[in-house]
Formats: sequence, structure tokens, C-alpha cells
Amino acid sequence: MLGVLRTTDFILGKEVNAFEEAFARYCGVEHAIGLDTGMSALELALEAYDIGAGDEVITVANSFIATALSVSHSGARPVLVDADPVTYSIDVSAIERAITPRTKAIMPVHLYGLPVDMDPLMEIAARHHLIVIEDACQGHGARYKGRRAGSIGHAAAFSFYPGKNLGAYGDGGMLVTHDAKLADRIRMLRNYGQREKYHHSVLGYNRRLDTIQAAVLSVKLPHLDQWNAARRGHAQTYSQRLAGTSVLVPVEPSYAESVWHLYVIRSSMRDALKQHLTEQGISVGLHYPVPIHLQVAYKDLGYHLGDFPVSEAYALQSLSLPMFAELTLEQIARVTDAIQAFDHLHHPEPLALGQAVSNAVFA
Repeated sequence: MLGVLRTTDFILGKEVNAFEEAFARYCGVEHAIGLDTGMSALELALEAYDIGAGDEVITVANSFIATALSVSHSGARPVLVDADPVTYSIDVSAIERAITPRTKAIMPVHLYGLPVDMDPLMEIAARHHLIVIEDACQGHGARYKGRRAGSIGHAAAFSFYPGKNLGAYGDGGMLVTHDAKLADRIRMLRNYGQREKYHHSVLGYNRRLDTIQAAVLSVKLPHLDQWNAARRGHAQTYSQRLAGTSVLVPVEPSYAESVWHLYVIRSSMRDALKQHLTEQGISVGLHYPVPIHLQVAYKDLGYHLGDFPVSEAYALQSLSLPMFAELTLEQIARVTDAIQAFDHLHHPEPLALGQAVSNAVFA
């Protein structure tokens, strides 16, 4: 960071190129283009593939709204499908039913750091000649059948928001791809549509990764696998200590190696459990308490309560427990002991795998 300050190499400096090359190698792809946010990576990927007004992009209702917003800002229409009842991620078996003549792309989300089941998804995309843009904004370093998340689709987006497994000291993002033509177009789009200064080939944007953030990320990247391994160990400890309690712990399918960006449990008394843990001085989170199809901003899509029951159940039942690489065994024990104490006091009804709430009511 001091080196960047001393040279005043703030905009697309040498550290940006160095980090792009390192991150491309890490992901096992040919090209990585540094951007200002993960959402910009999704947006520019759509634009670079000429996806816009009149087109449709299939994604999942159970995600952060940026996934759908990127589609909307491209001019296309997000078409939602429900989440898988076991993995929290997109229900791959529901994708084909959502395809129409206007469908141009599928945007799977590696939610909470767990890769989507990509092989059948890619088969569907190939059969219908669709582009696949992975939303890997929570999946830094995750693996699907040995391949890194982000290396399987036509392109992928990563976010370096400070809370991610690989986080900057501010906003940052990356698009990765094997496609040289796409990479060249993204590089132009991020920098006012120019390859050469003041010579603008396309209508571009200012969506560049700051050199200081690239310097931070270059220092952190070599530690990412070690940090992810620590998260995997913490997740295993959580699941072991929560066995036999009323909460439903997350599942890691055999095809995936999750990096546990979040460790999300489900409870039939989620709000009461949240209050109990908070009173014990334990910080927990809600990801995401209102599914995309029930957001006021998306009322024009015409979806209604009950359209995606699995996602709606997750919204009512999910609770994110503390998860970070430096978590200690003592801290995990404190959290799990508090959950066991809650069970002893309230006797909540245990949840079964795949259980949904049919009478959910959202404001």
C-alpha cells in the first residue's frame, strides 16, 4: 500500500495487473479483469455477451439482490426459480422449465461458498445454447469436482467486499473467463470503452479496481487456502456439536468443497433463537430475510407469496452463525452451548431436511 502511495500509481497500476494474473492462476482460468464490485462484473459480463432489453436471464430467488439487479440494469428480465431444498442453492432441476425463447443466460449463485451442481446445469445450457455466468461472489476458492468455482461457466464474477473470504479494504470485484474476446471487451468497458487513452471504441464505464485494493488483495491471496481450510474445520466442528439439537445444519454434497463464507443453520424458532443468542453476546446474521421475488423493488416481475416455497422457508428459518478463519474452539463451544441451552428452555420442533413453510407471511 505504501508503495502505491509513493508512486501515486492509483489507477490501473502495476499491482492491478499482478493481482489479475495471480487470481487467474488461482482460479484456473485464462483471464481475470479487476473491477470496482462483483455486481459490476455481473453487469459487464451480460453487456459483453450482448444480453439486454427483451432478453431473459434465469437465476435463483434465494440470493442477495445484486444478482437480480445486475440482470435488470442490463435491460434484461430476471426469471427466478426456487432454491434446492437441501443445498440452499438454485434448484437445477427447475431451470429447464423456466426457459423460454427469450432466455439468453443462466446465472447460478455459489451461495454461502457452496458450489452449485454445475455439470447438469452446463448440460442444460449447452442443449439450449445459453451463456452461463457464475455468481461466485461468495465462492472464492470453492471447488466443484476438483475445479475452482468460477472456472466452469463462460464467465464468473467475484466480489472482494471486506466481509468476503478474500476481502479488500473497500469495494472491489473481478471477472474471470477463458474467453479472450470477452476479456478484451470487459477491459474496454471498465475503462471508458478505450484500449488507448482518448480513443473510445465502445460506450464504456468507469468500473476499475483501485490499485491500492489490488495491493491489499495481492498480499492476502496466498493465505486464502489456509483461511478456507480453517473455515472448513470450523464448519465441521459446528455440525458435530449441533448434532442432536433442534436446528438443521447445512449440508456439503459429495461433489462440492465449500469454503463456508457463511455457516447457515435453520430453526423453527429462528427469531427467538436469534434474540437468545444476541442476549448472550453472540452476533448472528440474517441472509436473506426477504427473498428477491418478494422485494418491493421487484413487484413488477409479478411473483407472489407461495411461488417459491423453499426460498420463502429459508427466509423465515435461516440464521448465520459466527464464521471467520480466526474463530476459536472456545468461541464455537460458546455458540453451540447457547443453542443447546435454548433447546432446553423452549423445546422447539426440529426441522427435517428439505422442510418448507407453507403459511409464511411477509410484510
